[in-house]
Amino acid sequence: MVKSVSITDAQFRLGVLITGAALVGAIAMLRFSGPVTLPPKPPPPTNPVGTSSELLTRSSASPAVYRDFIARDAAAAGVRAPTLEELSRKLPYRIDRVGHMLSVGQPALDVAGVRLRALRVGNALALEIANATGSDIAYHVVSTPVPAAACSTAPLVAFNAMTIRRGGHETRIECVWRAGSALAITRIETVELPPLSTWYLDHVPPTAVGIEPRIARGHHDLDDAERCAFALPQAVRSGLEREEIGWRDLVDFYARHRCQTYRFPLSYKAFSSDGEHSVPVVHAGM
Repeated sequence: MVKSVSITDAQFRLGVLITGAALVGAIAMLRFSGPVTLPPKPPPPTNPVGTSSELLTRSSASPAVYRDFIARDAAAAGVRAPTLEELSRKLPYRIDRVGHMLSVGQPALDVAGVRLRALRVGNALALEIANATGSDIAYHVVSTPVPAAACSTAPLVAFNAMTIRRGGHETRIECVWRAGSALAITRIETVELPPLSTWYLDHVPPTAVGIEPRIARGHHDLDDAERCAFALPQAVRSGLEREEIGWRDLVDFYARHRCQTYRFPLSYKAFSSDGEHSVPVVHAGM
């Protein structure tokens, strides 16, 4: 049985004061008994910083990402994927700077890996360019019709202005046909290509490697959703005009790099020896 004890109001108030003082003392002891330990500061974020375009540009400079592009593109082209070592090799190059005159009916001219022949196609003067090497080639034949009046009105025949497959040929329209028409050939360049490089260059518009609009207008586009459709940048155009950049440099770059992803660096020069640079070759800012 619990025995009840009576207390007065004064005794109750005194008890409350004593209990409150004890609680305050206990809290003060805990507050000032030692330094307060804070949790460690979290490390700074490690995620890459930048716009999605900048992040894509940086990742493209990675050899691992480049290898993935090579594997995917080779599968799309139906060819074997080359190794990074193979893509770092010098591409065989030929050039002829000797001037030549070609007329319809004249024997074919064999020079710099191609066989050239002037033809009349309907009401147009044309140039047949045959691949005389044992591999695919990129080619650049600089010509001037004689006379050169009203060439832009000549009927077009679709052709590939960038590459010629092994054993193949291309016929391009040069100008309107006139009696006595001829072609002055002032420069011929060819680069031998492995299969994937041919496929890469077939996605590049001919004006992007410095081929003149009179010739480029007859180029047929690939039936491919990933073909490139960019214009020649002014800086590259100026470099071509000053002969600081050449057709060979542009072709050499795009033979190794997909034009949908990689931009031509203004300082790029065609490889002069195997393994001269590591691929991919990118802008310093990448």
